[in-house]
Amino acid sequence: MHIFIIGAGAIGKALAVLLQQAGKAVTLLRGSTNDVPAHTQQLQVTLADGQTITAEIRTQSLDHFTHLNGLIVLTSKSFGNERLAHLLRPKTGNAPLVILQNGLGVEQPFIREHFTAVYRCVLFVTSQVENTIRFKPVAPCPIGHIDGTPGLEDDIAALLDTPHFRFRGEKNIQPVIWKKAIINSVFNSVCPLLEVDNGIFHRNAEALNIARGIITECLAVAALQGVTLSPAAIEENLLQISRLSDGQLISTLQDIRRQRDTEIDTLNIAIARIAAEQGAEALVKATSLLGELTKLKSLQARQAI
Repeated sequence: MHIFIIGAGAIGKALAVLLQQAGKAVTLLRGSTNDVPAHTQQLQVTLADGQTITAEIRTQSLDHFTHLNGLIVLTSKSFGNERLAHLLRPKTGNAPLVILQNGLGVEQPFIREHFTAVYRCVLFVTSQVENTIRFKPVAPCPIGHIDGTPGLEDDIAALLDTPHFRFRGEKNIQPVIWKKAIINSVFNSVCPLLEVDNGIFHRNAEALNIARGIITECLAVAALQGVTLSPAAIEENLLQISRLSDGQLISTLQDIRRQRDTEIDTLNIAIARIAAEQGAEALVKATSLLGELTKLKSLQARQAI
């Protein structure tokens, strides 16, 4: 099955290179830019051990396709999902869609457009574009069913799995989505506001205490949604990511510095919105404030263009 990756950022490029190295058919699509002619570009991925992997990746824009016959993998920023759902639906037929985005509610535009099979993948990797694509896996990335045709998670995981970018099927994906959304709500608000790298939480006790407060607030909202998680397990995972990505910048800080929109609306702000819908705004005061400050910082950066 051909794999169409929509989104030419750090995750999409790394995935394309590692899939091609594994002998799989892949095309990288630009979802936000039209009239990009078909061409190949040489991309290089640098792994945590210093190993480099290079591949020639076929690239073009989505508007050149009338039909996408294969597996569709979405790695673009979630703030573009409404537009993409509308553009993609006539092109997809019965093709399964896998959303490689973190956050809460990112799948809703595709559900509203009645996609045949919608799956979510929770990313446990870090990827950053510099002169090369710096890629570090943390754990296999689980893929689970959200809407439409069920039971494809193991097949999709097997198709995407490579030695350096691992995937696995997951029957109950919602607790995993919430766990990662809570962790990302910490990284994607605290790190941009402090202008620091991901390693701050294992290096600095005060930053870790702030993280614990956010985790406590978010867990209360998750419980209202019927999702019960262990605070100790979340903190352990947060510290693991912090150690493994020490020195790397979280995507929201990268986006702010590049004067781009961020995905904070699907993290802190989404959790605050869910709490408000339950009449429980008081549960997430710090989480909400950090999210609003991050959004304001992003807006100010973009207004400076």
